[in-house]
Amino acid sequence: MGLRGVGFLLQCYLVLAAGMYFDLDEQEEKCIIEEIPEDTLVTGHFLLEPWDLKALTHSAHLGVTATVKDPNHEVQMSKRYGKFGKFTFTAHASGQHYLCFQTNSTRFSVFAGERLKLHLDVQMGEHSTDHHAVKTKDNMETLENSLTHLIDQMMYITRQQEYQREKEEVFRQISENTNGKVLWWAVVQTSILLSVGFWQMKRLKDFFVAKKLV
Repeated sequence: MGLRGVGFLLQCYLVLAAGMYFDLDEQEEKCIIEEIPEDTLVTGHFLLEPWDLKALTHSAHLGVTATVKDPNHEVQMSKRYGKFGKFTFTAHASGQHYLCFQTNSTRFSVFAGERLKLHLDVQMGEHSTDHHAVKTKDNMETLENSLTHLIDQMMYITRQQEYQREKEEVFRQISENTNGKVLWWAVVQTSILLSVGFWQMKRLKDFFVAKKLV
């Protein structure tokens, strides 16, 4: 592994320190669901390692296949990586996106049974690079990069607010439709009860008249 690979691996460790992780068996696929607004850039870092770091792994060529599905369950991105990597994609539609990860190895499936741990960190919106690592010519360039990053963050927040307003409108319509159906159901129940009550009173009156009790 070259110096660049070591640096990227170190970056993955630092990013994934605040992320999440879940267990995977060899050749097993698991998915997470993320609510993503339209035109939002999504960046993910992952790292695959044995669940027990002290145990010797039996899969020398172990990797991860990352698949992204849009709200219509159509595959937007699918790519095979090594034990660690970075993926990016832009959401084409607002809604639930499915991020699926499947381990792959060179062993036959009947012998694959090693338990693995997948560290994952998903970030949404434009994220600036480390300004200490960027070689800028002067302070004006640094200021320009900061302003560009700030504008990107403002656009991401605006898209988030628009997406939340869309969800709120959908939930409001569902609530109004549900309330309307409940109201009509109550009216129908009341009408049925009144009709049954009047019918029972009429039948009882006819019974008394037939028996000459009235």
